[in-house]
Amino acid sequence: MKVETVIEDQLNKLLEVKTDDQFTVEAVYYRGDTLCVSSQLGCPVRCSFCASGMNGLIRNLSADEIILQYELAVEDGLDIKNIAFAGIGEPLLNWENVKKAFWYFKEKGLKCSFYTTGFPVKHLKELLELPHNGVNISFHGVDTQKRKQIIPYGEPLEKIIPVLKEHLLKLSNRKRKMYNIAYLLINGVNDSPEELEKLSQIAKELGIGISLLKYNEIEGIPYKTTSDEEYEKAFLFLKNKGIRVTLSNKYRTRKIGGCGTLMVNRLKTAKEC
Repeated sequence: MKVETVIEDQLNKLLEVKTDDQFTVEAVYYRGDTLCVSSQLGCPVRCSFCASGMNGLIRNLSADEIILQYELAVEDGLDIKNIAFAGIGEPLLNWENVKKAFWYFKEKGLKCSFYTTGFPVKHLKELLELPHNGVNISFHGVDTQKRKQIIPYGEPLEKIIPVLKEHLLKLSNRKRKMYNIAYLLINGVNDSPEELEKLSQIAKELGIGISLLKYNEIEGIPYKTTSDEEYEKAFLFLKNKGIRVTLSNKYRTRKIGGCGTLMVNRLKTAKEC
């Protein structure tokens, strides 16, 4: 494997990591201390807003391939203190390899956080018990059919919420601050007052915050971003409900840093495969 810097601005650095079998996978270095790593080539969950899963799953990354994203980035001169399992793929669907990589990073003294759809639930239970530094559960829809539209191959919230509730009840308020509902606001899709009201009720019930993400438009996907005015309005609505809400930071609003923007580039043609 080797790493190449393919896009860089003042805030983000996009790294292409080339695998031995002639695929490339993307990792993002941001904030001057964090590397967002990928866990799969492609993604079987295939969120409808996401470029990463447009072609489904190619294969899982090995633990060594996940770790090499970090090692090659360090060789490239990057100072890394935090690892975010938030790149291409659903970490829980490559759980054994992700766990091996997680423990390697922890032994290096790195802080590790996760973004996950919560699928499959059996691995979500184990993830919640790890000595992680944060877990964001991607909801993106609170209505059963709407969530199915946005996350076609994910777990229904009816299975995820009881698992979260059982775990969170054991935690102090301070430790609950490591957990958030990730909610990607998509114009005209999941941003109605009724949906935001239900979202606030779930967050209150669980006693955790909401990471309210702004959608980055992607060529070939029909979804549209919410205007800055509507985004702020949704933020204030949730905040006024007494919810701890965070907005997409400046690193995640860049073209290469937003939710669902990373892609796997197949270097082999369909005929060669």
